[in-house]
Amino acid sequence: MLKTLSKTLSKTVPKIPPKTDLQEVDVPATIDRSTFLSTLPATSTDRAAALTIVGISSILFAMVAPFAGIPLLPVPAFVASYQSALAVSDIVTAVLLLSQFAVLRTRALLWLATGYLFTAAAALLHALTFPGLFTPTGLFGAGRQTTVWLYMIWHAGFPLFVLGYAWLKEKDGGARVRMANSSAIYASVFGVIAAIAVFGWMVTAGHDLLPVLLRDGHYTPTMIGVVSFVWSLSFAALVSLWFRRPHSVIDIWLMVVMCAWLFDIALSAIINVARFDLGFYAGRLYGLAAATFVLAVLLIENVRLQAHTVGLVGRLRQQSASERDYFGKRLALYGAVVESSNDAIITKTLDGIITSWNKAAEQLFGYSAAEAVGQPIDIIVPPDRKGEIRSSLNRIASNESIAQHETIRIRKDGHPLDVVLNISPLRTDQGEVIGASKIAHDITEEKQAREKLRRETEERQRIFETSQDLILVTDGYGNFIQVSPSVKNILGYGPEDMVGHSATEFIHPDDLENTRSEMRAARRGAVKRSFEARYYHYDGHEVSLNWMGTWSEPVKRHFFIGRDLTDKQAAEAQLRQVQKMDSIGQLTGGVAHDFNNVLTVITGTIGILSDAVADRPELAAITKLIDDAAERGAQLTKHLLAFARKQPLQPREIDVNALVLEAGKLLHPTLGEQITIMPQLTEDAWPALVDPGQLSTAILNLALNARDAMPDGGTLVLETRNIFLDDGYASMNPDVVAGNYVMIAVSDTGSGIPPDLIDRVFDPFFTTKEVGKGTGLGLSMVFGFVKQSGGHIKIYSEEGHGTSVKIYLPRSTGVQETEFEVLQNVPITGGSEKVLIVEDDALVRQYVVTQVKSLGYTALEAANGAEALTIIDSDKTIDLLFTDIIMPGNMNGRQLADEAARRRPDLKTLFTSGYTENAIVHHGRLDSGVLLLAKPYRKSELAKMLRTALAG
Repeated sequence: MLKTLSKTLSKTVPKIPPKTDLQEVDVPATIDRSTFLSTLPATSTDRAAALTIVGISSILFAMVAPFAGIPLLPVPAFVASYQSALAVSDIVTAVLLLSQFAVLRTRALLWLATGYLFTAAAALLHALTFPGLFTPTGLFGAGRQTTVWLYMIWHAGFPLFVLGYAWLKEKDGGARVRMANSSAIYASVFGVIAAIAVFGWMVTAGHDLLPVLLRDGHYTPTMIGVVSFVWSLSFAALVSLWFRRPHSVIDIWLMVVMCAWLFDIALSAIINVARFDLGFYAGRLYGLAAATFVLAVLLIENVRLQAHTVGLVGRLRQQSASERDYFGKRLALYGAVVESSNDAIITKTLDGIITSWNKAAEQLFGYSAAEAVGQPIDIIVPPDRKGEIRSSLNRIASNESIAQHETIRIRKDGHPLDVVLNISPLRTDQGEVIGASKIAHDITEEKQAREKLRRETEERQRIFETSQDLILVTDGYGNFIQVSPSVKNILGYGPEDMVGHSATEFIHPDDLENTRSEMRAARRGAVKRSFEARYYHYDGHEVSLNWMGTWSEPVKRHFFIGRDLTDKQAAEAQLRQVQKMDSIGQLTGGVAHDFNNVLTVITGTIGILSDAVADRPELAAITKLIDDAAERGAQLTKHLLAFARKQPLQPREIDVNALVLEAGKLLHPTLGEQITIMPQLTEDAWPALVDPGQLSTAILNLALNARDAMPDGGTLVLETRNIFLDDGYASMNPDVVAGNYVMIAVSDTGSGIPPDLIDRVFDPFFTTKEVGKGTGLGLSMVFGFVKQSGGHIKIYSEEGHGTSVKIYLPRSTGVQETEFEVLQNVPITGGSEKVLIVEDDALVRQYVVTQVKSLGYTALEAANGAEALTIIDSDKTIDLLFTDIIMPGNMNGRQLADEAARRRPDLKTLFTSGYTENAIVHHGRLDSGVLLLAKPYRKSELAKMLRTALAG
């Protein structure tokens, strides 16, 4: 047990840091509860010692028990000696426990000390009333049952106090007493005195009222019941101590006490026969032993603590003498440190008068120590900073330190200095603040370098944040460390979606090995690497990027700049298409020209041959077949020349509406009754400079194609409209010149064109019809005629929903401004609302986002319906949904708008489509009155429709 206490105390006493020529001394810290036996955890050594004593006691009990009834010589003096020793032991134990209570103030400890006081008082009263000690019948008018009842009260009371202690104690001693220590101790003492007085009166004055426990020196049945109850209380106290874990040192020895207490009761009051038999004497010896166990432990501990304190005081005295010499040397050393410091060290009074000034201060501020000491600190403070001196001195006077305070000071020559100050209070031995110690470090160059670094960092951060190219930083293993915000526009991911992930999750598998090779080459010393690699977009499609990469060995990082090749590839594809069509046109034009020469010979000679065989019907029929074939060949060359833009045109200014209406009338018998023709003509359509015959043929060809796409019938919409194709549209279509155009749209509700065939429909001889059902020159002839007329043609189609072909013919010049132009040329009005743009074509989406942002709006973008709904759910501030109607996937624009309205009833919607408004409505995709902006559109139209939609 003592070993355990020693270890615990050593943990609670900190050590003074070692100093040269000084002996280390243990100095007690604040009071630690683990130094008190009532809270000190019991060790295995304590448990073993307790078990040993209990074991020995049990063996002795077993040896004495059979002979407990043997009568022995009555020795009343034994009782007096036993009771006195017991009372003294319990009083001393109570005093030691109360001394611990004065520190710990726990209710459990006060309750246990009270129990020992109660036992001591009961033992004294028992001795005074014991017959034969002081008087034949005992003092205070004691009767024959007085001492027997006192013994029962005494041996029942102590277990009750132990039970209370067991249930009040906790790991840290339990609940605390709120009243003052003296008050609690007085209450304990007076409570014990009062209780003993009451019990004394009951067993003396009330003697005759109590049941008889002892008759003729032998126990009555009542005695057996009472003593059994008392013994049970003691056993209950033992069990409670056992189960109230964790056990302290006192808990262990209290359990030993309760075991001895049980043996005492058993020998003295259960298995003995009468007073002064062997059990009577043996039981009281057990009781005396029970009173000494806890006392012995407490006394031993107090002696050890006293010895430890005496040794500590001696070592402290020894150290005090050596410290004077030590601190003298340290003072000289500190003086040398101050003078050799590279930082200015200054001390001053609380009034700001300089009291010391080291060499570094002389070099920094230009004043010698003789010039500075005795002067106010203001000599180095700029006029506009003098207020902070008073403020800092007030803080120092309040015992506050100031750390890392950046400010400006003035040299003797007037040159300003950037310094960082650390100011601490100067105190006397009694702790009184008498001045300030200040360390000034020159940071002028450091601050300039820091500011330069800050600007460079800011510039690089701005480049990183505003770059339209994708900037990636990875570690040596290809894990993303930084990703520029431009990734959202290029790949659809946010930077947070990629940082921490491996690049292999985003690179196309076919380009992965090449990327790794480039990274290895960079680490081997290649300064810059340029290569192409495809990454996956958020919506799954591939994005080609051209990469410039380099490796930084100091930071172990790869740095990549990726340029999106989508626009470049799209432009190259359009250019290749234009070049292909031009090449095919030159080829077909040359073939048609030569073929026309051949046909000229055939048609010229067939007439001569026909006249020669006029009298021979069988030969005349053959010449007729040859003539018909030549005519068909002439029509074929005419179509080829039209595609090659080499047919002779006779353009003139025409009324487009009148020509479309006339063509519609002619189409009725050609298309059949199962197809409904719906003209939708704008009232103020501009005139166009075009060959009317060729335009009629073009409309006829488009109508026939539409008829073939609607074998079961349907609707054909013929529409005219004034259109301005702006620079933005022209940038996405290299063959277009920005300007005013008259649009003629032919739309059907037929089967539509598959996406993989849409780019080939204008190629000559390309057809999806069965052999013999068409030449494949109809659309190519329309394409050539439109291009030769200086116009533009665009086709929109969705498989299963129909096709819309738009012809844009240049507006005829020399006419007055129409009402449409006046409307379109009104000042453009933008806004500040937030618009979500949903468009599957990346090039078109980028163009629309740019236009919307240029009008002042905040633009968000999505490539499909699913992505748009995710954005709508995450951003409740979106004001308008601007969506294309025809989109691939499981959700078109109409369905997206319906689902968005379900989630956000207040969200407004504006539709856009390559189809015309009339064609869309007829196809059943939009309700009447729903806003639609037909592609292409000019900026003024976009601005107008956005304001209309937001106002609606």
